[in-house]
This record gives sequence, C-alpha cells and structure tokens, in this order.
Amino acid sequence: MDPSLDMWDFSSLISLWINRFYIYLGFAFGFSLWICFQIVIRKQNKNSQEKTVPKASRDLMTNGYISLQKKEVFVSGVKIFYGSQTGKAKGFATVLAEAVSSLDLPVAVINLKEYDPDDHLVEEVTSKNVSAFLVATYTDGRPTESAEWFCRWLEEAANDFRFGKTYLKGVRYAVFGLGNSAYVSHFNKVGKNVDKWLWMLGAHRVMSRGEGDCNVVKSKHGSIEADFTAWKARFISRLQALCKGERKPCGGNCKKGKCESNQHGSEAMEPRSHAQEGFHQRDAEQEEPFGSTSEEESGTEDHQSLKSVIDVEDLGKIMDRMKKEKREKEQQEGETSLIRSTVKNEAGERRAMITPALREALTKQGYQLIGSHSGVKLCRWTKSMLRGRGGCYKHTFYGIESHRCMETTPSLACANKCVFCWRHHTNPVGTEWRWKMDQAEMILKEAIENHQNVMKQFRGVPGVREERFEEGMTVKHCALSLVGEPIMYPEINRFLKLLHERKISSFLVTNAQFPAEIRNLKPVTQLYVSVDASTKESLKKIDRPLFKDFWQRFLDSLKALAAKQQRTVYRLTLVKAWNVDELQAYAKLVSLGNPDFIEVKGVTYCGESSASSLTMANVPWHEEVVRFVCELVDLIPDYEIACEHEHSNCLLIAHKKFKIGREWWTWIDYSRFQELIQEYEDSGGSKTFSAKDYMAKTPHWALFGASERGFDPKDTRYQRKNKSKDISGC
Repeated sequence: MDPSLDMWDFSSLISLWINRFYIYLGFAFGFSLWICFQIVIRKQNKNSQEKTVPKASRDLMTNGYISLQKKEVFVSGVKIFYGSQTGKAKGFATVLAEAVSSLDLPVAVINLKEYDPDDHLVEEVTSKNVSAFLVATYTDGRPTESAEWFCRWLEEAANDFRFGKTYLKGVRYAVFGLGNSAYVSHFNKVGKNVDKWLWMLGAHRVMSRGEGDCNVVKSKHGSIEADFTAWKARFISRLQALCKGERKPCGGNCKKGKCESNQHGSEAMEPRSHAQEGFHQRDAEQEEPFGSTSEEESGTEDHQSLKSVIDVEDLGKIMDRMKKEKREKEQQEGETSLIRSTVKNEAGERRAMITPALREALTKQGYQLIGSHSGVKLCRWTKSMLRGRGGCYKHTFYGIESHRCMETTPSLACANKCVFCWRHHTNPVGTEWRWKMDQAEMILKEAIENHQNVMKQFRGVPGVREERFEEGMTVKHCALSLVGEPIMYPEINRFLKLLHERKISSFLVTNAQFPAEIRNLKPVTQLYVSVDASTKESLKKIDRPLFKDFWQRFLDSLKALAAKQQRTVYRLTLVKAWNVDELQAYAKLVSLGNPDFIEVKGVTYCGESSASSLTMANVPWHEEVVRFVCELVDLIPDYEIACEHEHSNCLLIAHKKFKIGREWWTWIDYSRFQELIQEYEDSGGSKTFSAKDYMAKTPHWALFGASERGFDPKDTRYQRKNKSKDISGC
C-alpha cells in the first residue's frame, strides 16, 4: 500500500474534524431552505384550492379532510338557578329545564345554596349562556335559606364601587319570583332585588321579570303554577329568538326591507361608538332597574340598534323622537290605568272569593263549595264513628258524637299562613272582608244539604252501622274549623243564631288576629283560640301572619277571650324544635286569657306542602307531648290534666273549677245548652249563663291515665290487647 495515501486519509480526517462546525452550519442552512420551500408550495396549493372549492363547502383544510363551516353560536346553553324553601321553585326549575331541553340546548339546574358567585358568576360574562333565576320570597321578604348567601353577595357587589357597573356586562338573564301578594309590603321582594342587583352590575335582562303569586285571589293567571307557565312560554319564545341571533322580537315596522332585529354576527354585536355609549348610559340611568316591562325593554333595544356612528347633527332629531315616543307611551299607560281603575271600582265589591282556580283546587280535595266563599267537608272521624271505630278527641273530651258533626266554614279566607296548615294553603288570605257576601241562611241550608248528600254515599257500605247512619243524617254539632277564619265572615253572629235555632251546637275556632270580632261574638257552645306559640318571634315563624301588628292583636284576642262567660279553650299545637321549649311564656299567656280548657296536640304532618318546610321530624311523640303537658301544669296551679286521646296525640288540661269532688266534668250537656241559649235570645241578650251551667260528667275511659287511653270501649277499633303501658306519671 502506498504510504502517501494513508497519510492523505489521515490528513483529510483531521481537516474535517477541524472544520466540522462549518459543515454543520451548511447542513442547517440547506434544511432551512427546504422547509421554506415547502411552506411556499403548500400556501400556493391552498390558495389555488380555495379558488376551486365552493365557499359553502370549505372552511379549513387539515390532513386532507374538509371540515364543514362553523356556525356562530349565539346561545351556548342555559343555566337555571333556584332558591327554594319548600320545593316549589325547585319544581319549577325542573319543568323549565325540560322545556329548554326540547330546544336541543345544554341545560344545567343549579341550587343557589351550592353555587359560589365569587368564583363562577363572572364566568357567565363570556360563556354565551342565558341564566334564569327562580327565587322565592320567604318570611319578612327575606330570601330562602338556600339563596341567602347568593343574595347577600349580589347585594354587596352591586353596592361596592370596586366591582363597577360593568362587572357582569355580557351576562344575559331572566328572573321569575315566587311570592304571595297578601304580604303587600314585601311581595316578590327577593325576585325584584335579584333583578335589580344583576342590572346594577351591568347584566342584560333578556325579558321582563315574572311574578308568581300564591294568592289565588289576586294571581294574574289564577294560581302560581299558571303564572309560571305563562312566564315559561315567554322565556322559551325569547330563547328561540336569541338562538337565531335576534336582538329583539321583530315588531313588523321594518323600513326599506331591512329588519334590524334579525341582524346576526359581527354586525349585530358591533361595539357602539363613544357617542352612543354616552347616549345609552343616560337612557339606562332613567330606566327602572327592577320593574321593567316588555315594552320598556323593547325601547331600550331600539336605542341599542342605532347606527354605530351617530352624527352630532342627528342627535337632536334622535332626542326629539325619543321624547315623542316617551310621551305617547305615558299617555297609553295613563289610559290603560284609568280603564283598569274603572273596572276595578265597578267590580271590586262584587268579586267572589272562590275563583275558578280555587274552586278546582278545593274540589279535588273533597270540599263541597257553597256560594262564593263557604264550604263543607266530611271529617274522617265522622266516617270512623259511622263504622263504630271511635270518634275524634272532641268526643273523648266533650262528648261530641263525631258521626253527627258537620265540619264547615262561612269563610275560606284566613289572615295566617301557618306552617302546619293541613289544607296546604289552597285557601285565599286577607286581613279584611273584601269579597261578595252570601246570606247566612243560604250558607247553612246548603251546608246541611251538602253534608247529608255526602253522608248518603255511606248507606249500605260494609261496616257502617245502620243506627249510626240514621243518626248521622241529622246534624247535631257544627265545627267551624274547616279552613280559613270563620270569624271574618261579617254575618257570623247571624249564622250562629241559625245554628242554635236548629238545635245544633257550635264550636268556633279563631286564630287570634281579630280581637274586636271576638268581643262582639255572641255566645257559642265552645270558643277556641289557636295559641301556636308563646313569643312574638316564634308566632311569626309558625303562623306567618299577615297583620303587621299581629302580636298586639294576638294579646288583645286572649284578653277578649277572658271576658267571655261561655266555655273557652286554648288550642296549642306543638311543633317539635319550634315551640316546645317555651313553657314559662305559655304559662304567662294562660294567665292572660284564663281559658277553661287547654288542648295540647302534637302537630299532624299532612305531607309535603309548597308553602311549608314542616317534616316528620317536627312531629312529637305522644310521650313528648305528655312530658310537655306535665311540665306546663306545674307552672299553672289552677289547672290539671283531665283527659287524653292517644290516637290524636292530644291531651286536655282543664281548670280545677270543672273538677267537682274527685270527678271531672269536662263533657257538655247539649240539651241544657240549647235551653240556655234560647233563654238568652228570648231576653235579648240580658240573661247570660256561664260555662259551668251546661257541663256534664266525664266518663272514666276518657280520663288521663285510664287504660283505654281515651278510646271508647264500645268502639271495636280500640278494643286493644295491650293496655298495660303506663305513661300517666308526671
């Protein structure tokens, strides 16, 4: 091998190694040129392809696949927020979600209790969602417990300068409030506030606020459900328009063939100029933030749909047009208000208490409605005693024959909305009589006829005793405690007189909100006052009265009761965890009204109600009621426990004047009462009588501590095997 060749190879390697960096640089430069060349070629191919592919079928070219043109999304989804205490708002939210789903829009139902507005609400600014708020107004115009934090945050943010008036600009929302117009001072207050606070933070109201009214007498559509249905229909219609990109519904007044309401895309969303921003801001300052109507919103949208650039010379014309529209609108509203006022004045006095919606609701519950404001219903204890299965606690305490008792009311209206209302608040509410009034004679006549017609349905029914059925066809007792406030009826004294003329005993229950009516009430067989709580705070929480001076009315009613000479009763309904720890206060109320008897009964749970948060956890055991009664009696030395009806979870505390010797006389001599009331009427009211004048001896089985526990041993239902249980020791 040639030595010079070996030397050359070695020298070449050394040279390459020394100049390796230049070699690397050359390779890198060449690779870069190749990449640039490929980019230029691809760009030329893409441009030529865009010229040949139709515009309708091209948008992007990726990996050899052609994707369809992306449509602009105006509504990406709907979020439904609800604040509910009893489940009504939650139920509406579910119904609304189903309706939104039919539009193929993503929908989420959110409990405000689980929603943190500090972290998530601002996200709605750019989300293109539409937010619907379904919020209920609870006691004293406060939000429900689930919406309390959200409302507090919203209020603070709206009034905090650090957030600013554009914090939620871009958020689109609608509000539906749930309330009761009987509470005039704070009807739908929460819904109004949420609407106002969102507006103050810059959010855009897509439609006017809806107001659901539990007061069927004043509800615009007859019930809160109907109010919601009407609002839901408008919301879905507005949602459909928003999905198409419409800023507002087309009014049909488009000029030159250009419909401004149907502008889409960037043209419709084009930012306004500074001149228009200032113009709109001045208009917005005059806008009512929480009481707008559809027309008001349409006007606002009209201003927003102006050209993005406004000439200074045109501002005067625009302002003149706006002022003219405003004058025309105010004139129309004035004429409408005048017409409404005239109609209301003509028909206000003659309005019936029972509206079509109320009639439907009460009829489903088994009521036999009478005239325009009364009703009668067959009590379950009437049915029980017809079969020989025992009577109600009034049979045990006072000797009422349950199968001969008619439960009725001359007034379905009430001044309270108690949490334990066993009629689920289907009746109207009010603080005074403002309805058409039926005559007492007609009410009593039809009440007896309707009662007897229902009774006839039990003729021949298996288990019904023939002799008791025949007795039951003749009404002997009338319990004016069906529903509502019977003492509100202006002709209540006339109605009572008609009862007594027919030899029917009267048991009237009042909710202690009408002291003047109690003082003016003529003698009844037994007068009840519901004492559901012993403090102002707990009474407000449990009875939820409409009167602002409810506590003074309550105390005055008890004082009026003390002046009555006939039998008087306090009726205490124990609600566990609500009013069972107020013994000292109850004792003071007893000394104020000095009743003859005190009925203490555990609350009855009648199922879920749209207006009550009551659950089975609030129902006390019979042993707990007995314990409460024993402790209460220790604080009122003039009283003792007299009777017990375990099945009704009820005990009777009686004044010691009804204990003669060692025997209780809590029962009523009904024949003697009819004689006394006749003498009273014949004397023109000058000859009075007292509760002791018509008392009767109480049977042993009705007494507290008896083995029968208040069950009549003649009744087959209560012939029980285990009678050894003793809970009578206090």
